[in-house]
Amino acid sequence: MAYDVVILTDRKYANTESNEKSVATVLIEDTLVSDALKNNGLRVTRKSWDDAEFDWTSTKYALFRSTWDCFERFPEFSLWLKNVSSKTQLINSENLIGWNIDKHYMQDMASAGITIPKTLFIEKGTLTSLKEAYDNAIENHNFSSKAFVLKPCFSGGARHTYKILPEEIIQHEVVFQELIANEAMMLQEFQQNIVEQGEISMMVFNGKFTNAVLKIAKPGDFRVQDDFGGSVQEYTPSEEEIKFAEKVVIAAPELPIYARVDIFKDNDGNWALAELEIFEPELWFRLYPKAADTLATSIKERLF
Repeated sequence: MAYDVVILTDRKYANTESNEKSVATVLIEDTLVSDALKNNGLRVTRKSWDDAEFDWTSTKYALFRSTWDCFERFPEFSLWLKNVSSKTQLINSENLIGWNIDKHYMQDMASAGITIPKTLFIEKGTLTSLKEAYDNAIENHNFSSKAFVLKPCFSGGARHTYKILPEEIIQHEVVFQELIANEAMMLQEFQQNIVEQGEISMMVFNGKFTNAVLKIAKPGDFRVQDDFGGSVQEYTPSEEEIKFAEKVVIAAPELPIYARVDIFKDNDGNWALAELEIFEPELWFRLYPKAADTLATSIKERLF
């Protein structure tokens, strides 16, 4: 059978018989998207990205939704991505995914005039200690907060993300050396306002804002992801916040069909970009089902 769109997930969420809450939540999200696409006259199915039995030439497009094991299996995923892109077209495009999956894209955002956290990139194989990197960040990158966050340039779900105080640098040296030997890392100035005020996720489809949520870390933590006890609530953004989010999306190499723009007030009181997610972001359709219709309409109008 031929399809117009295959909705991509990972093998954990492909099991529709599972009783796990996380699986049920993803199924709700994907069903909203699938129904919206079908209501636009498109033929739709849903597959795990590593489904070896599926003929990827049988679909016009593959839509990334919950391929959240890709960072844990990145070498395998990278080979699959290269192979599948020769058989079908990706949503968002292969070029955008390749650009966005590596957090070096934040440098492009800064060059385009988007405020980002003060950041020091440390390339794979760099011969440095964590203390030397921290001193570099303070002296040459204007870090004003003594605390900093260490995280990989290829990452999702706060994988290997650490908040570190100066007196804790020594105890993180071993893991830092293990990480930097295998992948590029980033030091970012710790943002107190994310802990105190939360992080706003703005959904932007085809360049236009649709809906937003506020993510708040649990007491005593700095990570807003629900994997670490963070909470999510519906949020009505200001015009200023909406304009900032739309400006971020326009600064991408090409206009993504869907994007999630995570923003916060930085230590200087300016709106800043935490992440631009145009690969496989959670979009919270379950809190605002109309957004699934907007996404489906954007796909139909842009691609068919």
